[in-house]
Amino acid sequence: MHNYFSILNVMTPFPHAVDVDASIHEAREFMMQKSIRHLPVTERGGLVGLLSDHDTKIMLGPDFGYPKESELVVRDVYVEEPYVVDISAPLLGVLDTMVGRHIGSAIITKHKKLAGILTSRDVCKALALYLQSKQPPGEGDDVA
Repeated sequence: MHNYFSILNVMTPFPHAVDVDASIHEAREFMMQKSIRHLPVTERGGLVGLLSDHDTKIMLGPDFGYPKESELVVRDVYVEEPYVVDISAPLLGVLDTMVGRHIGSAIITKHKKLAGILTSRDVCKALALYLQSKQPPGEGDDVA
């Protein structure tokens, strides 16, 4: 069971990223199509930041004067210097850092190359599966 709780087994592996000069419209469409809320940002193939659905919504909201989505590019919205960890990092330490920094994701790399992302949703899913595996059959069923 110890091995199950590693970054590799909890993260979402993916080759997806968005270029820093892509349009926000294009990035949002991609995120909706893939049902993801966090997207690593690259420039000339190197990781430079993170685009989140939350940050995009804030930028497009009333606090910033409702800029037109068609006028924005990822560079206008993304977060520089996101939390990046190697796939071999201890999961508990990564989770402690995410909680301490009040962030919902960590970009995962392997040999300094993008390998995936670890989100709070991934962690909740892994915890739910673990708890289900420990629950005796019939216990915890919906009670009317």
